[in-house]
Amino acid sequence: MKTIKDIARLSGFSTGTVSRVINNHPDVNPETRRKIEEIIAETGFQPNANAKFLKQTISSTITVIVKGIQNSFFETILEEMQKAFKENGEEVTVVFLDEAENEVTAAKQICSTRKPRGLIFLGGNTKEFAKNFASITVPSVLVTVDASQLGFENLSSFTTDDISGAKEAVGYLIRSGHRKIGIVGGSLEETNGQLSTFRLQGAQEILSRHQIPFSFEENYAPCRFSLEDGYMAGRELLRKNPDITGIFALSDLIAIGVVRAARDEGKRVPEDLSVIGYDGIEYVRYSVPRIATVRQDAAQLAKRSVEDLLMRVSYTRAAVHEKIPYTVIAGESVIHPKN
Repeated sequence: MKTIKDIARLSGFSTGTVSRVINNHPDVNPETRRKIEEIIAETGFQPNANAKFLKQTISSTITVIVKGIQNSFFETILEEMQKAFKENGEEVTVVFLDEAENEVTAAKQICSTRKPRGLIFLGGNTKEFAKNFASITVPSVLVTVDASQLGFENLSSFTTDDISGAKEAVGYLIRSGHRKIGIVGGSLEETNGQLSTFRLQGAQEILSRHQIPFSFEENYAPCRFSLEDGYMAGRELLRKNPDITGIFALSDLIAIGVVRAARDEGKRVPEDLSVIGYDGIEYVRYSVPRIATVRQDAAQLAKRSVEDLLMRVSYTRAAVHEKIPYTVIAGESVIHPKN
């Protein structure tokens, strides 16, 4: 029997996108919807047989808000969360948001209409939490973004140290001999308080420490966390600064897009251009070349988040904030530059 993950694999889209098509969400590209519906029809897929992956259609007591419908790393964490909730006999509603949507506003609406016992935010913007979270009173957890400085007694957080991880990623390029380094991904908007903010900060700090020239005009291309956007931003960066020998991509999906962009710009990875990503998604283990990355522990992020929320929805406990260790994976995509 086919599952929603099979449909995602066959169609080439994320499970989040497939789920949105199945549930008739309006914000899906018509061509994307057509392709997914064709796969569903061809395979005889029965959505009702896959309730495990369609929790957003079920009324439940806990809601997970996923910010980023194309983020494969979030998909991995979400799957681990669903396993953990199931093991504890909990049903969970999943709400998928676009990167540009406001997760706190969405949560306030959910609290007023569904009255959940608890919330998990998978991804988020700390500035939006600082401005608008105070009216949310249920136990909540912010995953992959540090909420320790926000001061909300009902908001825990579990994350990798993105500043440190970015320093390690760029440091790996530097130790490999690179001095002409570019960065792809994220945003420079002043309102941005998401993980890209911290990864960019870490990258800048390590470059400055080693006195390596860097300017956002010449060495940076912003983009969303997707393959297509990584590809387009990679081409943009390589066209305006073809002398770059090493690129730090703020996610593995972006890194995969950058590798393809390099090829289309006449550069080979790693012979002409070294690339390192961030997250440690499964795809980079099978890419050609295997992409170097900062691997986050998705299973541990999910486990600790679920444990903490279930404890606090049942008992009076203080919010906690933990940094989950990461690992730098060398891969095959980083070598010493030719010149």
